[in-house]
Amino acid sequence: MVSVDAIVLAGGRGSRVGGAVKPLFEVDGSTLLAAAVAAVRARGARRVVVAAPVLDDGLDATWVREDPPFGGPVAGLVAALPTVDAEDVFVVASDLATAGPAVALLPDALASGIDGACLDDGRRQWLIGRYRTAALRAAASALSDAGRDASMRALLGGLNIVTIPADPALTHDVDTWDDLTKARGGVMTESRTLPPEALNDWSSALAERFGLTEGDIPISLILDLARDVANGVARPAAPLSAFVAGLVVGRAGGSPDDTRAAVAAVVEMAKGWENR
Repeated sequence: MVSVDAIVLAGGRGSRVGGAVKPLFEVDGSTLLAAAVAAVRARGARRVVVAAPVLDDGLDATWVREDPPFGGPVAGLVAALPTVDAEDVFVVASDLATAGPAVALLPDALASGIDGACLDDGRRQWLIGRYRTAALRAAASALSDAGRDASMRALLGGLNIVTIPADPALTHDVDTWDDLTKARGGVMTESRTLPPEALNDWSSALAERFGLTEGDIPISLILDLARDVANGVARPAAPLSAFVAGLVVGRAGGSPDDTRAAVAAVVEMAKGWENR
């Protein structure tokens, strides 16, 4: 039987929730981090390595941290790999709202000739996957700066990864306060025009300084653009893409419709970037 360990990635800044520690958000009586650890344990993970500062002394896990911190999920994964000694490794994000059912879809063993398997809800969900440890180590060795600010595509794009179809409801992560409300069974705004609470003051200050109205600053729209570009291309590409979208909007006239069209075009490019 093939041995399996797990790496849980939990070292992000939580910038979309004002710096709050997302892995410690509670949903259904458990923190998101504890649920992720339980999910991989239930699938037979012998050792669980959490890439983060120590967030919960009560968890049965080994803790590692990339240096310097906040280098992104790839940097966290690269930092955790030396602690893994099983043949396969689950790689799971710590902010999944439904970690148990999502991880349950991953295979009990990888077929011969493939390097890994991950869920796919219309996009590859690299951070819900099972991979051959040796393949990850080989791919990581080719990255510069220990994977800092690298995209998951840069790490895994050259490997032979099979995908497992999944309902997007099982792959949804908790990125914003609205996401947390929805995960807890509350109402989530369908339009997603309400900004994360922590950005209200900054948005108001920007609007006052530059003579803008609240409607001129579509926070959720821009944050979603940043997320999609960071996931599909690379983290440093996110602010660059937001800047370019702003240039396009300004040249088009600056209306809300212009903003939505420019953001949609950038997001479409980012989602297709790995298949270019």
